[in-house]
Amino acid sequence: MKEEDNAYQKFDERGDGIMKGEFRLLDVYEYRQRYGYFSILFSIVQTAILIVMMCQCGVAPLSINPMVGPYPDALSYWGAKNAALIIDDGEHWRLLSPILLHAGVIHLIGNVSCQIDLGIFFEKEWGSVRWLIIYLGSAIGSSVLSTIIMPGSISVGSSGAVMGLFGAKLTEILCRICEPRITVQQKVGNAIRKELFTGMLIAIVVTMVFSFLPYVDWAAHLGGLLAGIFIGMLLFACSIEYTFCKILWFIIGLFLTVFGFALALDYMYHRVEPVEELADVCGYYQQFFEDYECHCTKEGGD
Repeated sequence: MKEEDNAYQKFDERGDGIMKGEFRLLDVYEYRQRYGYFSILFSIVQTAILIVMMCQCGVAPLSINPMVGPYPDALSYWGAKNAALIIDDGEHWRLLSPILLHAGVIHLIGNVSCQIDLGIFFEKEWGSVRWLIIYLGSAIGSSVLSTIIMPGSISVGSSGAVMGLFGAKLTEILCRICEPRITVQQKVGNAIRKELFTGMLIAIVVTMVFSFLPYVDWAAHLGGLLAGIFIGMLLFACSIEYTFCKILWFIIGLFLTVFGFALALDYMYHRVEPVEELADVCGYYQQFFEDYECHCTKEGGD
């Protein structure tokens, strides 16, 4: 306790910065909860599913899947975003299930590392309920925009949901930009948010750069980012000190969230024309790869 008090005193004297030589501000930052329960749970489940999927359905050659993972038909069989199955066959659950799947080991490591690092930090800071709302809402938003813009491809991964966490964090920083800096804890929080703002922008740019890897699409990342921003505006409006700004921010967030999702879902279900061949993912990819083998299909079994 004495060491923590000394850290507060040193920070109070020096001003800001996440790390100040003798101590780290993150060590004295007050969180809502001690652990990031859902961040850890999702990471474990995602890892387990990829292992089981690769054991059951095999590993595709690098020429087909350079992410070191299963065949595309296995991804679709296990719940990948597939516009033909979502729109024509009514498999609406595929708007959410892609966050549990990854194209391969490389893809999994990239996403899980973000969830274990920043995901846990955000969940401890926001609380599990807020974190879960943003994570799942962003996952749906990523799948919806991906279905609209890229109906001719299948995609998987939790990166859209992770982008939503990044977007929500940016929104929170903007919401709390005018927060008083009277107590040491308020100063600590402000210093950390200033550092995270730059980090979030860099993370978003890097993620978008890697959006063009096989079975990972930029539209899903953009959809998750936008959904996270909209939902974040709604959830973090209460953090604003001034009543007028709080109400205005909440109304804007509510409008963007409701209107954005409603408009996107309506467009997806009524105007998007999916590639019908993707109803049979195995047959579709056999057109492009002579050595393609079908391991997991509804017709042929596992």
